[in-house]
Amino acid sequence: MQLARRPAWLKKRIDFDKSRSTSALLNKIGIHTVCKEAKCPNISECFKNHHATFLILGQYCTRRCTFCNVEKQIPQPVDTKEPHKVAEAVQKMGLKHAVITSVTRDDLPDGGASLFAQTVGMVRQLQPAVSIELLIPDFKGDLKALASVAESAPDIIGHNIETVPRLYNLRPGANYARSLHMLKYIKKLNRDIYTKSALMLGLGEKEKEVLEALEDLINVGCDFLALGQYLRPSLKHAEVVEYIPPEEFDRYKALGGQLGFKHIEAGPYVRSSYMAAQYLRQNEQA
Repeated sequence: MQLARRPAWLKKRIDFDKSRSTSALLNKIGIHTVCKEAKCPNISECFKNHHATFLILGQYCTRRCTFCNVEKQIPQPVDTKEPHKVAEAVQKMGLKHAVITSVTRDDLPDGGASLFAQTVGMVRQLQPAVSIELLIPDFKGDLKALASVAESAPDIIGHNIETVPRLYNLRPGANYARSLHMLKYIKKLNRDIYTKSALMLGLGEKEKEVLEALEDLINVGCDFLALGQYLRPSLKHAEVVEYIPPEEFDRYKALGGQLGFKHIEAGPYVRSSYMAAQYLRQNEQA
C-alpha cells in the first residue's frame, strides 16, 4: 500500500535565503556539516540562527545505511586541519554549544576517534567556555578508541541507536547490542559525561518495540533522548511506513520522562542535534 502524501504537520518550508551568511562562512573555512550532507529539514532554521552540526572525517561514509543521505563512497584521506577548522567556525559563529559528528570511517584503525579528541582539544583551546557535544559512530566496538574520545572530556557524547532491533537490516554493519554497550561504557569511563541517543520513528516499528528500546537506553544510563520522524531523502532510500502525529511524539516524551530520561526532545522535525543546547540548559535548571 502506497503511503499518503505528507500530512500538514510535515509541510515545512526551507528558506535558504535566510541561511546564506552561515553557509558562506562554513564554505570559506572549508568545513562540512551534517545539516547539508544529510539534507536536514531544519537547515535553514538552524543556519539562520547561526547554528550548525559540524561533520568531521570528510564527507563520505563507509557504511550503507538505507535511511541516510550522506554519500557512500571511498573516503578521502583524513584532513588533519579539520580540528582547527571546526574551532575556527565555533569562534566565528559565536557558538555557546558546539555539536560535532562524523561520517563512519571503518577504514581507519581507530575509526577516527583520535580526530574527535583532537577537535575537542582545539575547541577548548580557542573557546574554553563553549560546551561540546559529540555524536559518534560505533568505532566497530573498539573500546580503546571510545576511551580516547571520553578522555577528551566533552560535555555530551551521543551515539544513536536510530531504530528498534528488528529493523537493523536498515543499518548494515551496525549492531544494536554493541551500541548499547558503548553508551554504558562511556559512563564507566567518566560519569560526568552526559550520554545521549536518538531514534527515528515511522520505519515500521511497533509501540512496544519503541518502549523496549527506551528501557534499554535507560538501563545503560542514557541521559538524553531525541525522537523524530524519518523522512525519505530520495526514492533510493528506505520508504516511510508511517507518519507519526505530533500527539504521539508528546506521548512518547511523557513515557520517556517517566522512565527517567533527564531531557527529551520529541516531534516530527526533531533530529539528534536539533535544539541541542536545550538538553544541558534544561538539565541545569531542573
